Amino acid sequence: GFSSNGKEAKSSVVDLKTLSTILKVDTGENPDALVYEPRRGEVYIFNHTGRSATVIEAKMANVISTIPLGGSPEFAVADSAAGRVYSNLEDKNEVVSIDMAKHEVVAHWPLAPGEEPTGIALDAAHHRLFVTCHNKMMEMLDTTTGKVLATVPIGAGVDGCAFDDASQLAFASCGEGTTTIAKEETPDKLSVVQTLKTERGARTMALDPKTHRIYLPTAQFEPAPSPSPGASPARPKIIPNTLKLLVYGPGESSKP
Repeated sequence: GFSSNGKEAKSSVVDLKTLSTILKVDTGENPDALVYEPRRGEVYIFNHTGRSATVIEAKMANVISTIPLGGSPEFAVADSAAGRVYSNLEDKNEVVSIDMAKHEVVAHWPLAPGEEPTGIALDAAHHRLFVTCHNKMMEMLDTTTGKVLATVPIGAGVDGCAFDDASQLAFASCGEGTTTIAKEETPDKLSVVQTLKTERGARTMALDPKTHRIYLPTAQFEPAPSPSPGASPARPKIIPNTLKLLVYGPGESSKP
């Protein structure tokens, strides 16, 4: 297994049987999202401050490439069939398409009207990409052209995005305490079918494609401190020992 260690600009290589660290690999500055691409056996680690992607050969844990991205990446997703990796550039309001064989960016796709993209998910069968943006919007793109085909409204404070191939549902988990669920009605039409009430802070998400459940961690928070004049609002601190995992599935209520 691999991790991204933001403060030390490294990736830990972990033995999944013992959960012990085998070694650490240097990355770019402030690594965040990472993606494993099984066809080539490579790990892509996206360096937010470094504005690059570090590519690691998974079997030997060797760095084989560093790809300049031209912006600060957020989440990413691999499209093995197309030979591409897609990543959001939060500060550029665009998606980059990376050629897996060449280890280079081959396209920059603008996301207007979407701004500050975070989450990203893929419908490989229909060549569709789902991107969640901080201006309360989910977009559906064509991965062959990069064109924005549809948009739907979502909640505030989005982070995660997931797509369930079986149900053709796209999920946007929002820190305000909601998850927007949209259905890909056709490859050109996206419609909101549910606004799921979760809990404040439940903005990071994982989807299990076998059970169709989504998992969202959150906790209880202290009151947010008042920001200094002209400064951005500070994130509230988590109250110790309040972390929990919310689980939602088709026809099920939350299972914290």
